[in-house]
Amino acid sequence: MQIHNEEASRRRPVNLTIREDLLKEAKELNLNASKAAESGIIVAIQKAQEDLWLEQNKKAIESYNRDIEERGLLLKPSWLKDK
Repeated sequence: MQIHNEEASRRRPVNLTIREDLLKEAKELNLNASKAAESGIIVAIQKAQEDLWLEQNKKAIESYNRDIEERGLLLKPSWLKDK
């Protein structure tokens, strides 16, 4: 899922349950609770997408890492010291 520019995205009203103490503190700090919630949702989406990608590609990553451990890099950069 691509996270779009906030000006280009349409918004719709929703009901959320938020802890009273957080909402009170946000108001005291003149924070926009909707934007703060949206930011948190964006971060949660990105994290979930990352976790999903890692899970879906876990076998390939492990296989690649094993191959590198067994055979080494095909091309070694000049800054990489031999072990």
